[in-house]
Amino acid sequence: MAEVKEQTHLQVIDKVLHEIAEDAQQRRSDNSNSRPYHAMNLIRQYKLGALQLPIAQGGKGYDIRQLFQFIVRLAEADSDVAHILRAHYGYVGQLLRENMDGQHNGLLARIAAGMIIGNAMTEISSHQVGGLVFNTKLTADEQDYRLNGVKYFSTGTLYADLVVVTASDVEENPVAVIIPTNRSGITIEDDWDGIGQQLTGSGTTKFHDVIVSKNEVLKKLEGKTPFNAFPQLYLQAIVVGILKNIVNDSVALIQSRKRTFSFAAAELPKQDPQLLQIIGELSSVSFAAQSMLLAAADTLNQANEAVQNGTIPYELSHQASLVTAQSKVIIDELALRAATKLFDVGGASATRKSAFLDRHWRNIRTLVSHNPAVYKARAIGDYEVNNKQLPIKEVYF
Repeated sequence: MAEVKEQTHLQVIDKVLHEIAEDAQQRRSDNSNSRPYHAMNLIRQYKLGALQLPIAQGGKGYDIRQLFQFIVRLAEADSDVAHILRAHYGYVGQLLRENMDGQHNGLLARIAAGMIIGNAMTEISSHQVGGLVFNTKLTADEQDYRLNGVKYFSTGTLYADLVVVTASDVEENPVAVIIPTNRSGITIEDDWDGIGQQLTGSGTTKFHDVIVSKNEVLKKLEGKTPFNAFPQLYLQAIVVGILKNIVNDSVALIQSRKRTFSFAAAELPKQDPQLLQIIGELSSVSFAAQSMLLAAADTLNQANEAVQNGTIPYELSHQASLVTAQSKVIIDELALRAATKLFDVGGASATRKSAFLDRHWRNIRTLVSHNPAVYKARAIGDYEVNNKQLPIKEVYF
């Protein structure tokens, strides 16, 4: 019976991903630039935001490797949708780790019912990225609080039911609060104008005298897990999904072409050994990137399984961060090169706007810019040569 249920779950996954991919293709073909609301409704309908929850709590009990395998497939279907859910899956994992004595059971039940969490952490200020100093403030208001501030790059919040907001409390301690996105005083602006990942809703979120009750303040932020590898590796999972699309598109291109060039080694492109070599290289890049991703996911999974009292052991957390950084340095370079090499099998016709093949490079370039590889490589080198631990100020999103 258990085998039948698992097969049914996998069939549901296949169905939903197919529908999400078709919706993305239709929106591109219409050139409407419309948002993936249909895809997000499917995520809610089929409770795919609850994959990490234990089966007894309404989820599927996915570990980190299984989750990233799903994210790769989701990114292959629609990289925007995969990106929209980054904060959601990160926070769900965090809630599960820290759910001592069941204090988060009510929130986890809402996630099991289909609710999606967005994020509002990033501020444009002189404070160091990843630190715990916020201009967004909680102030006392009788029995409750008032929240005021502005957040930027609030990926996914446009589509979310709840939003986690980082702020300073009345004593200037860093805290996180979770509140409904439709609460009075919250303004979500769809003003993200990046060259890629354009429909992720990564815009500005404003909070003006928003009422926050005491039970909506999650906890003080103390950086219990010093190396927060999950959100960084998550971006690599999206890149790996895009790489799968690059392979698919390169194969479709070469199979559809009837004409070739005067210097070509064969009469038909699909028989041209040089073009076939490019396809083989792209396929190999995709395989290598996914292998690195899953190896890093396994390391992160080991760290996650060793949690004690909500805290991942320092050494395991550092190892996961190190392997994640190593994977990023290589995946970034290979992926950007692959997104350019795709055009070598298509000729000038592949550069038409209607082909939308430029989206792969733009999306990858946007994703890998979140955490520049140059900093990762330097830190890895310092660790190898001087045994200096990686920076620990990588808290939350």
